[in-house]
Amino acid sequence: PTSTEVLFAIGAGNQVVAVDSLSNYPPEAPTTDVSGFTPSVEAIASYDPDLVLLSFDPDGGLIPALDALGIPSILHSGALDVDAAYVQWQQVGVATGNLEGANEVIATTRERIAEAFASLSSDTVDRSYYWELDQTYFSVTSSTFIGDLLSGTRMANIADPADQDGIGYPQLTAEYIIGSDPDLIYLADTKCCGQSSDTVSDRPGWDAMTAVQEGSIVELDDDVASRWGPRIADLAEQVAASIGALSP
Repeated sequence: PTSTEVLFAIGAGNQVVAVDSLSNYPPEAPTTDVSGFTPSVEAIASYDPDLVLLSFDPDGGLIPALDALGIPSILHSGALDVDAAYVQWQQVGVATGNLEGANEVIATTRERIAEAFASLSSDTVDRSYYWELDQTYFSVTSSTFIGDLLSGTRMANIADPADQDGIGYPQLTAEYIIGSDPDLIYLADTKCCGQSSDTVSDRPGWDAMTAVQEGSIVELDDDVASRWGPRIADLAEQVAASIGALSP
């Protein structure tokens, strides 16, 4: 789905003949029933592509199978930080003959993110946030892609001290989150898991938290929050707006 968004953003949309079943943006993307988790090389080959973009090789056999059919592929796994995402966008631009478009998208994205966070006051260093991946309290730390994107806010991430193994995605407990009392709660599980401001407010003990009491629960679009495509600028602007709405 990330590659699909990148392709259309940089001006290569008319070159896209098929995308997997999870690629739901932009609306004009030619979505198929090809599985994003267990893609069939035969199904992919049936579209006679000159290039295949993928974010992972499920069993390590898809890329060799494509090679055997003479179909080039590019593997773009999850970007570790924002700069790594920009590199991938440029590579897609080179591969499709749309480098100029890719560079323009990168420049615009950089500018929008910078402007969003430049608008924040210096007291954000005294603020903290909790980023929820699912309702079992898996979160992200500052060492992840999302953490890197939000570093421009200067807020503290409550998950950082809890990541004893340094994996970047610790599973927190309700007690830990409540005790940390973050100023903002970001829900990246509204689509997948049906979470909302109401469900969070109804959790036992959560009504004592500052973010719940002040209505500082931000419902995100899971897709935007989980992909490393150009819509990260939208995400940055939404985050900046939520910080700006905090009480002084």
